[in-house]
Amino acid sequence: MKLKSLILGSVAAAGLSTAGFAADLGVLTSLDVCDDLGLSGLTISSDTNCLQISGSVAYTFEYGNWDGGGRTVANTFVSGNPLPSTKNADGTVTIDQPSTLAGSNQDWDSKVETYLKFVGTASSDFGPARVVINLRQRDYYRSRNAVAYAVGGKTHPDQHGLRAEDAYVQVGDTTILSAGKKGSIFNEGDDEPFNFTGLFMSKDADVGVWEGPVFKGGHVIQLETGLGNGIAAKIGLEALDEQGVNAGSLIGVLQYAGDNVTAHISGSVGGLLDGQQNAGDVYAVHAGITGTFDMYKLRAALAAGGGYAAGGNWGYWNGLVSGEANFDMFKVALSGEFAGGTAAGGAALDTDVGFGGSIGATVTDGVSINLGGRYFNDGTAGIGDGYQVAAQLVAAVTETIKITGEIGVYGHGEDVAPAAAAAAWSDFYGSAELGWAPGGGFTSSLGAKVQQNGAYKVTFKAAKAFQ
Repeated sequence: MKLKSLILGSVAAAGLSTAGFAADLGVLTSLDVCDDLGLSGLTISSDTNCLQISGSVAYTFEYGNWDGGGRTVANTFVSGNPLPSTKNADGTVTIDQPSTLAGSNQDWDSKVETYLKFVGTASSDFGPARVVINLRQRDYYRSRNAVAYAVGGKTHPDQHGLRAEDAYVQVGDTTILSAGKKGSIFNEGDDEPFNFTGLFMSKDADVGVWEGPVFKGGHVIQLETGLGNGIAAKIGLEALDEQGVNAGSLIGVLQYAGDNVTAHISGSVGGLLDGQQNAGDVYAVHAGITGTFDMYKLRAALAAGGGYAAGGNWGYWNGLVSGEANFDMFKVALSGEFAGGTAAGGAALDTDVGFGGSIGATVTDGVSINLGGRYFNDGTAGIGDGYQVAAQLVAAVTETIKITGEIGVYGHGEDVAPAAAAAAWSDFYGSAELGWAPGGGFTSSLGAKVQQNGAYKVTFKAAKAFQ
C-alpha cells in the first residue's frame, strides 16, 4: 500500500465521520472511548476502540565536497568479536576529506524519512489492549563526484520502501505482554557523557558504552511489570526472526527511576535457537546509573560481554564515568572512558583510554558559549593519540530563531614503529547553523561546515511531526 493512499484514506475516514455517515462507516463523532481510556491527540473513536494516529516527515539535503575517504582521528576499541561487523565494537572515528579525483568533485545526499504510526486501543479485563503499527519509508539518494553512489545495488544501503517497522500486539497496564515485530526492551541508557564534544569511543558505540554483540528486537515476546517504588522488571525472547547461529536471544532488565536517580542493569544471551555451541553463542551486560544532586550530576556506566570462539572465547569490557556541575552562569563537565578485553583465542587486547571536558557559560539570556575537547589514547603500541578541541556559540536571536557556530581542530599524533609510520596531522574547521522553529511542530535549519583540508558541506533540514 502506498503511503499517499494510506494518508488519504485516514483523512477521508476522519472527514466523513459526520452524523450522516457514522452508521455506514462505523465511526462515531463522539470521542468517549478515547476519553475513557485517557487517550488524546489525533484520534478516531468507534464504539469499542480508540485509534491514535501520529507521524512525521523529515527531509535532509547535503551538498559539497566531503567524500574523498575519511581520515582517522581515533582507532577505537577492537573487541575481537567474530560476528559480522554490524554487531562489532570495531570502528574508527574519522573526519571528512575532499575528493582528489579529476573532473567534478561535487557530492550530495538527499534523504526523506517518513513515519506513520497507528495505535488502536480497547479495554480488556487485563488492562488496555493495543495493536501498534509503525510504518516507515526512507528515500535516500547519494552522489559522489557527481556519480550515483551504489552499495549492494542501491543508492544507499538504508534506503527502503514503505514497510512495517513495528507491528505488534500488547495488553496490560502495570504488567504488559507484547508480541510481534518490535524494538528491544534492552535498556542501554544512562551512559552518555555530559561534556559537549562527547568522547571518541562513546561516539563509535552510539554515544555511550557498547551494548554488546547479542542480536535484539525483531520478532519478540516480551513481558514488563512494575514492582512499585520506581522499580520495573522486563524479560523477553527477541531476534526470533534472525537466521542461523544468531537466532533467539533472551533479554532481562531491572531498572529504577526515582526523583534524583535513574539506574538499570540489562543482560542478554544470544544464539539460543539452534541448540549448538558456535560463534552465535554470545552474551552482554549493560549497566548505568545517573544521579542529580542540587548543582551536580554524576553518571557511571559499564558494559561487558563476549562469546564462544574455537580455541578460546573472546570478551570485552567498556566503562564510562561523567560528571557535571552548575555554578550560576557556568557549567563544567568532565568525562572518561576505558575499554579492554580478550581476543578470540585468548590473547589479551590492549586497553584504550579517552578523556573529555568542557566549560559552558550563559553570557546573557539566550546566549551561551561552550569550550571543550576530547582525547583518545589507543592502547596499540606505536599508534598516535587523537584529539579534538572546540569552541561553540549558541544564540537565540528570537523565540523562533537560533544560531549555532563552532570552530575547532581535529588531530592525530605521529604513528611510529611497531605501527606503520605516519606523520602527525591536524585539521581546523568552522561551522555555522541557523535554526528556525516557528511552531506547529515544524523545524528547519540551514548550516555549513568548512575544513582546512578543503572539504566542505552545506546542509538543509526540514521536519514536521504530528500526534
